[in-house]
Amino acid sequence: MTLKVAIVGRPNVGKSTLFNRLVGKKLALVHDLPGVTRDRKEAEAKYKDLSLKVIDTAGYEEATAGKMEERMWQQTRRAIDESDVVLFLYDARAGIQAYDEHFADLVRKSKKPVILLANKCEGKAQELGVYEAYKLGLGEPLIFSAEHSIGFDELYLELKDYEQKLATETAENIEEKEELSAEELKKRPIQIAIVGRPNVGKSTLVNALLNDERMLTGPEAGLTRDAITSDLAWKGWQLKLVDTAGLRKQAKITGAIEKMSVESTIYAANMAQVVILVLDSDGVLDKQDLTIARKVLDEGRALVIALNKWDVADKKEALDKLNDRLQTSLTQAEGVPTVTISALKKRGLDKLLSAVIKVYERWNIRIPTAPLNKWFSDVQEQNPAPLGKNKRRIKLKYITQAKTRPPSFFIFSSNPEGLPDSYLRYLTNQLRETFNLKGVPLRITVRKADNPYAE
Repeated sequence: MTLKVAIVGRPNVGKSTLFNRLVGKKLALVHDLPGVTRDRKEAEAKYKDLSLKVIDTAGYEEATAGKMEERMWQQTRRAIDESDVVLFLYDARAGIQAYDEHFADLVRKSKKPVILLANKCEGKAQELGVYEAYKLGLGEPLIFSAEHSIGFDELYLELKDYEQKLATETAENIEEKEELSAEELKKRPIQIAIVGRPNVGKSTLVNALLNDERMLTGPEAGLTRDAITSDLAWKGWQLKLVDTAGLRKQAKITGAIEKMSVESTIYAANMAQVVILVLDSDGVLDKQDLTIARKVLDEGRALVIALNKWDVADKKEALDKLNDRLQTSLTQAEGVPTVTISALKKRGLDKLLSAVIKVYERWNIRIPTAPLNKWFSDVQEQNPAPLGKNKRRIKLKYITQAKTRPPSFFIFSSNPEGLPDSYLRYLTNQLRETFNLKGVPLRITVRKADNPYAE
């Protein structure tokens, strides 16, 4: 979940400096001259385990209608309205100014949660400015310095708290939606990335599916360098096939071109909805194949395994080895569909595309809340949650589906930190079995339920 954070305050209090520190890049201009920032600037940021959308705003100054400053303020007000949390900065060295008080009044009227930051607190001389901030009515200020990295741990804890509250509210207010019909899904093109080690037949497979020599093929490994997209219509479905460069072990990657090819392949896999992992039937699921498969599942993509060159394979040995490796080394998505094909002989292609469609439909499934909680009650009755890691009784209250693509769920509990991993795996396996979610990654997050008597 992404938390939208607006950084606001009067000119020259350090907003752009904080913006650059959070996003990890010097995206916003910083200068001692007030009013350098005029437009609101937005950027995605990863702050420890928080996903943020950070908005830098222009400093507020009163102005008459039609003036540039008034238009700047309109942009700032929009940023406040769109945010989940407001970071209100003031200069602790200069103390509270008239603009700070006027601006604080406007922020309070927005009803948005506010974190008050007493910026530029590099020494003890700023203590008076810190205490003075209580008259703003925005709560206790954090001792902070964007330039000297003071107070960032405390800011993280505050933001983490707001993120958890927002996630809980979002999950509790999710409207129950019906699963998309096949007709509705067919209107959406499916992005399919075809990945694997070099020379396993990825480009040959794309050519076979397209019934055209679209991709350059040959016995030499590494012919494909860039990710190439081709359109295919199959039984009413619109498919976008993305042929990618082969992925070798990290230690064997040499040269700038191969590094860029690998980055292009990883990007294509991350952007795809379904990933076909092509294996050579002579070398089934070696360490590099497993690394690729795990990355695909960790990114939440649906996965299909295509066992290529089946016309020349030792079939029993290859299948036995594949099944053994799947059961022992790829447990993130039990039941990943595997299809035997021969791209060169154009065999098994319909079976492969059928498997892609089926796993794509599971990846999009939405389970109504009523049957989901009926199942949740039944599995707990059959196998109650054990005592937690902290020896406290665990009460699992209810479950809701947060989103699809991949199916993601929130479980609300009185003691989420104590739930053993083994019981979470039990719930995941039962959920996969009951609602036919084999072959797709599932995300289950345990959150603390609100205590109605906390106040």
